[in-house]
Amino acid sequence: MRLRSLEGRLTVLLAAASLSGALVYVGVTHYPLPQLLGWMHDSLGISIAFPNRSDAVIICAAILVPLSWWFAHIVMEPVKRLLRALEGAVASYRDGDFSISIALHRRDELGDLIRVHNELGQTLREQRQNLAQRELLLDTVVQNTPVALVLTDGNGRVAYANIAARHLFNEGRSLNGLHFATLIADAPEALQKATEGSEDALFSVEMDGSEETFHLSQRAFRLQGRPHRLQLYRRMTRELSRQEVAAWKRVIRVVSHELNNSLAPISSLAHSGAELARRGDIQRLPGVFATIGERARHLHGFIDGYARFAKLPAPRHAVVEWRPFLDGLALHCRFQLVGAMPAQAGWFDLAQIEQVLINLVKNAHESGSAPEGVSLALTQVGHELRIEVGDRGPGMSEAVLAQALLPFYSTKRSGTGLGLALAREISEAHGGRIALANREDGGLRVTMVLPQPTNPG
Repeated sequence: MRLRSLEGRLTVLLAAASLSGALVYVGVTHYPLPQLLGWMHDSLGISIAFPNRSDAVIICAAILVPLSWWFAHIVMEPVKRLLRALEGAVASYRDGDFSISIALHRRDELGDLIRVHNELGQTLREQRQNLAQRELLLDTVVQNTPVALVLTDGNGRVAYANIAARHLFNEGRSLNGLHFATLIADAPEALQKATEGSEDALFSVEMDGSEETFHLSQRAFRLQGRPHRLQLYRRMTRELSRQEVAAWKRVIRVVSHELNNSLAPISSLAHSGAELARRGDIQRLPGVFATIGERARHLHGFIDGYARFAKLPAPRHAVVEWRPFLDGLALHCRFQLVGAMPAQAGWFDLAQIEQVLINLVKNAHESGSAPEGVSLALTQVGHELRIEVGDRGPGMSEAVLAQALLPFYSTKRSGTGLGLALAREISEAHGGRIALANREDGGLRVTMVLPQPTNPG
């Protein structure tokens, strides 16, 4: 037990109080009070009756009660001062003021509490300073970003808007507190429809005599327990223009490469055919013409593939029974059906999905997979149809996986880069999606997910 601890100090004070009580009782009953009364009687003639036991108790109480109060004051005064200081500090913390420190120096448990409290205040001050710096940095970034940011509360009023949003919607004036729906009441219809929806959207509006394309990203969440909605309006015209130019450049490179690969042999063979005809060597002419026809057919197929990709019609949904569909698919490509067929009939464009699966199964065979390793699985998951085509080839690297679905991207020398892009285009036209992933036990898995109605047809 430490002497300077509260427990040690209280023990010393209790011992002192006990000793004081004993000394007072002895002084009243034995010495010196009885001797003092006797001296006063003998010397001064003052007769005072010797106190009995009850009087002695009263005299002891009269002396010990103030003494006890003084001891209690000694014990409790530091605690009371500390509690008052802690009360003021907590009130300051509640008001967001962390600058309060307690200037009491003790070497007991109260001193340890004061030290920990002051360390807490220092930590809170540092954290608040760091938080203020981060908030300042975040506000600077948000305010100066070219993306227009609008935060609305549950009533649709603007709680926060950056500089880009103020210029986009209110000619540079503040938007805080304004009702956002009223603010855009006179805005173009495309912007209003995109804002009224709950999904991300891409829309174009007429601005300053030209068409401007925006991408709207919006999310709903709760802030301090209240519903809020964050909307981000990003100008996409310049980016889309760059992407469009880049896409056209890729198209031109691919088309030019393919045309050169076909027209150069055709030109050479035509020259050879003319030379053979001039010499009268007509026996070799049929072979020359056959090769020219083969290259022409290849070129026609190449151009036709691009035309079909560019003129993909909207899907015509219909009820598709699985057994006839799979039997027809098996006439065009070989695959192993994994698992049972869904109990519910499919709902999609039969011709388009069949073409996608033919291309996917063909790619699986061309990956180097064994024929029996090419599989097809059909699974109904809730209101979605999951179609998976797998193989046991080498799979794809991360770089190839990231670009495989882009138009005109191909790792094959003779590939056009349209097979997987066409599959993606068809799946998204159905309202679905397509994804590629390497299988854990080797090979590639292509997963196409198509939404399905509750009752097809």
